[in-house]
Amino acid sequence: MNVSQLISRRSVAILAGLVGMVSLAIGAHAALNKRALDAAKAIGTEQSADSAGKQSRLALIIGNGHYPDASTPLNQPINDARALTATLRQSGFDVDVVEDASKDDMQRAVGRLKSRIKPDSVVMLFFGGYAIQAGRESYMIPVDARIWKEGDIKREGVSVESVLDAVKEKGAKAKLVVLDASRRNPYERRFRSFSHGLAPIAAPDNALILTSATPGKVADDSKGQNSVLVSELLNNLASHQGAGGIEGVFNKTRVAISRASDGAQVPSVSSSLTDEIRIGG
Repeated sequence: MNVSQLISRRSVAILAGLVGMVSLAIGAHAALNKRALDAAKAIGTEQSADSAGKQSRLALIIGNGHYPDASTPLNQPINDARALTATLRQSGFDVDVVEDASKDDMQRAVGRLKSRIKPDSVVMLFFGGYAIQAGRESYMIPVDARIWKEGDIKREGVSVESVLDAVKEKGAKAKLVVLDASRRNPYERRFRSFSHGLAPIAAPDNALILTSATPGKVADDSKGQNSVLVSELLNNLASHQGAGGIEGVFNKTRVAISRASDGAQVPSVSSSLTDEIRIGG
């Protein structure tokens, strides 16, 4: 074998070795890329699952206390609105809170609520203040309402049912209502007929409604910073964070107030929920 043949064979061997090394490197790089892509897909799937599991939680909180036609201001509704707002925000709710709201304020707030509702939204409405029944509906009364006769209620007030209908129309998954407004009608002396308390509120599909007294009954304000209804509701929310559904919380609130008052005040709970809704967690 001459020198040139030996060099040629060595070159071929070296070249074959280099090709093999390059092939191994390419294969390893492709494997790493595949693993990185699989990991990215897995992370994306987990994030999608997390996003799917998180419901949109929205709340409109209205506390009206200063009514010009009432003999004295109501101190509890605004305190209640602030306390409930803090609790709901800690539970992941996007809360819009309005105090001493005029009718325009209330209608704009309802409009803002509607614009944020998604198909998976859990929506809560709280109203504290005066509410009056008219034509078998319950109307939340703004602080600028001018009510001289019963017919003015529909024009000056905001129907609870109309808000529920708007929320339902937007496709919210669940509707929750806390209505702490079963107070004596401050305009009653102007009416020809005797009327106080709220009308029965029919729960639309997948809704839960808590009122401070049974339909047609009134509840006197306590001397505490918060109303009896909201105080007991907050206690039950705190003790059942993440551990039970909101329907159980509402029912425990109703039973506790009824027992504490020896039946003088019996809140009302109306439910058409088909899903278990949890506030905590």
